[in-house]
Amino acid sequence: QVQLVESGGGLVQAGDSLRLSCAASGRTFSRYHMGWFRQAPGKERELVAAVSGSDGSTYYTDAVKGRFTISRDNAKNTVYLQMNSLKPEDTGVYYCAGKVVLSRPYDTWGQGTQVTVSS
Repeated sequence: QVQLVESGGGLVQAGDSLRLSCAASGRTFSRYHMGWFRQAPGKERELVAAVSGSDGSTYYTDAVKGRFTISRDNAKNTVYLQMNSLKPEDTGVYYCAGKVVLSRPYDTWGQGTQVTVSS
């Protein structure tokens, strides 16, 4: 099983960009379907973007389409979330997560990284 460590969060202004990284340990990273979740204060954790481990297909929640891009580099065991045109409502703790079986819940989680967007 891989272990996940996020980095790249911070405090930015509305309209700015950030790139989050999630580094995975282990030799089976390429098999994992990976996702970025976020949890805003007082709200439930939600899936923001995901990338398949099989064909590289991607998913985005409507709120971030056209602004966020998820990508992965299997040679570096890393998944990225490029976030552009950030809005205050993007504020939250961002978690990287992974799973081997697409139909099952994510079962491997990082510790999270805080993203704060000021208006």
